[in-house]
Amino acid sequence: MDILFISPTYTGTGGIGPHAFRVAEKLREYGYDVELMDVPHIPIKNMKNLSFSMFGTLKALSNKKTYDAVHAWNIPSAFIMKKIKAKKKILSVHGVYSHQVGMLHSKLTSNIVNSKESQVLDWADVLTTDSKFVQSEYTKLGKKFEYIPAPLDSKKFQDIPMVEKKNQIVFVGRDSYEKGIDILRNIESKLNASVKYCTNLDWNDAMKIVKESKILIVPSRTESIPQVIKEAFFLQIPVIATNVGGIPELISDGNTGLLVSPENHQEMANTINTLLDDDETQQKLSKNAFDFINKNFSWDVLLEEYIKLYQS
Repeated sequence: MDILFISPTYTGTGGIGPHAFRVAEKLREYGYDVELMDVPHIPIKNMKNLSFSMFGTLKALSNKKTYDAVHAWNIPSAFIMKKIKAKKKILSVHGVYSHQVGMLHSKLTSNIVNSKESQVLDWADVLTTDSKFVQSEYTKLGKKFEYIPAPLDSKKFQDIPMVEKKNQIVFVGRDSYEKGIDILRNIESKLNASVKYCTNLDWNDAMKIVKESKILIVPSRTESIPQVIKEAFFLQIPVIATNVGGIPELISDGNTGLLVSPENHQEMANTINTLLDDDETQQKLSKNAFDFINKNFSWDVLLEEYIKLYQS
């Protein structure tokens, strides 16, 4: 089976691109021929997605091959997917795209995206998401999404070395408004530990820092399902995150992690400092989270769902 993946990137510490890369690796292990489409873009904030879609569309028009399936891994990739010849077209959306644009861009841009989003989604034969929250939000717009979680590949952690614990907390993600990194910076002076910001590191380097930290902090304003939470769960690092988007699908407050209100700086600071001093709760959260992630998000559990997606 010939499959083409389209994503703006396949590298980084988080996001849908690295997830697409992991899926491609796993499918290849099972005999699938998966091609990753490499598309250039202009590395300027407001030009990245537009240039990616434009250059990718030109590349698609020159591609004469017919694939069994083409899988676009975000909304900008769908414009390229539309021009690819394939028996089946799949579009994955991790997060409600119009919500994200509305938070990051002008009202004009947001209105344009809102008016076109439904049309773009209709270009796909199958729509998928890794979040029940996102699935529910798009149901309100009359769109049917298949829920397929993003697995955690435990083999990837074999190269993460043993480390000595430090009195530090860690943030892993883009240096972007929707990720709430400014909230953590604003309360940093109030915290009883140092803060490490992993915004532009290789995955192995970021995981090493997560492993040596006492707590992972996810202060997001909007989210789908942050992969880094699953990674911290596997490394048995307690997680404090905001109660937004699909995060509560992973974090049961007081059981697998701690949830705080978005934008509440004082609550975030108090929760971090309290957990830093509570070894017993740290251990309980870490154990419960480790058990949860292995039971629900391993490739052993989820591989069949991906095979069905491409063979159906």
